[in-house]
Amino acid sequence: MEIQQLFDFLARSVSPFHAVQTAASLLDAAGYARLEEAGYWNLEPGHGYYTTRNESSLIAWRVPAHGIGGWRIAASHSDSPAWRIKNADLPAAGCLRLNVEGYGGMIMHSWMDRPLSAAGRVLVRNEADGTLESRLVNLDRDLLVIPSLAIHMDRTVNDGHKYNPQVEMQPLYGPAGARPFAALVAQAAGVDPADMVDWDLSLYTRQAPTRIGPDGEWFLSPRIDDLECAATTLYGFLEAASETDSACAPVWAMFDNEEVGSSTRQGAASAFLRDVLDRILDAVPHSAQAMQRALANSFVLSADNAHATHPSYADKSDPANPVRMGGGVVVKVNASQKYTTSGLTGAIFKEICRKNNVPVQQFANRADLPGGSTLGNLLSHTLPVPMVDIGLAQLAMHSAVETAAVADADAMVRAVAGFYRVHLRALGDGRYTLE
Repeated sequence: MEIQQLFDFLARSVSPFHAVQTAASLLDAAGYARLEEAGYWNLEPGHGYYTTRNESSLIAWRVPAHGIGGWRIAASHSDSPAWRIKNADLPAAGCLRLNVEGYGGMIMHSWMDRPLSAAGRVLVRNEADGTLESRLVNLDRDLLVIPSLAIHMDRTVNDGHKYNPQVEMQPLYGPAGARPFAALVAQAAGVDPADMVDWDLSLYTRQAPTRIGPDGEWFLSPRIDDLECAATTLYGFLEAASETDSACAPVWAMFDNEEVGSSTRQGAASAFLRDVLDRILDAVPHSAQAMQRALANSFVLSADNAHATHPSYADKSDPANPVRMGGGVVVKVNASQKYTTSGLTGAIFKEICRKNNVPVQQFANRADLPGGSTLGNLLSHTLPVPMVDIGLAQLAMHSAVETAAVADADAMVRAVAGFYRVHLRALGDGRYTLE
């Protein structure tokens, strides 16, 4: 994968809805057929398909040529911390502001004093045929800003500051009397403002992905967590899906709402993935106990980015498990099982990487500093199969702009492609063969 392919994915995916649109366009180009959950699924061996839920989560798969003996699944998430737009055109000191609420745990100050815009979807009524439809919108211009307070008015700002999102993080839209925000949204949607019923819109950072470092070794971009994993696992899936073990179905999933707990109908804690797997099996010839046997011979990569050891805050990381940008794919472990990696699943993934000459490093939290979690342990509630949590090293996670390494993106593509190609077999509980 060329780094520009990742940059294009990041730049186009300005909301979870746009991330799904970006992924769908790549799947369409690769010959995958779109199916609707409300429709009838007629699946043919050797063909690829995908379906979406809420327009913000997507699952893609290929049907094996000779029955389904297992699933090879890579899962990531489409959402990033952002500001959800509730209302518009609120007057304040001769200006108009938007009314926003924080989504996910973000570094608030990183959103200030930089060009912002808005994107998402608009729900539109069509009086002519009585339908209600969704349209994706991206205002795609430097439009908004969250201005900070001058240091002259707060001399203590560099001594540490607790931000009040209701007071300090509401974006400035324009002067009093400016064209209404809804008019810009309607124009982007191609409809009359009176026909807009509702919206799911968020702010996004306008900065484009760019390489930095003396030889461009690193890159800066918004939404690296977790769209870097989403893009690289998708490219690995597309590279290898047609070459995989004929007895196992390759599956790629991207879920919404990981940053707020995954407990929505389109989140990893929902039945979305299990619903799709059940329907795939129902649509192809299978024997009794096929689902149970397939699950026993399955494996999941839960792909969500990992913390690199910060050069200025090395004491925040476990000194025995240093992680560096450019060091390869990260295997994440946690004694409290916030990550799903076990000795067994970690060993399987490391063997796959070894066979494909992919460097691997390990992340673990300090014993005295609890860390975050990801979608893997929630996904296991509905899909009880062996899983490993992996990611790519980055700095400034949950900042409006994050930092990662160019080389690691290619490492993830190769690791995931190798994962889909491997002939992984469960010989018994705790015994596997990798051919």
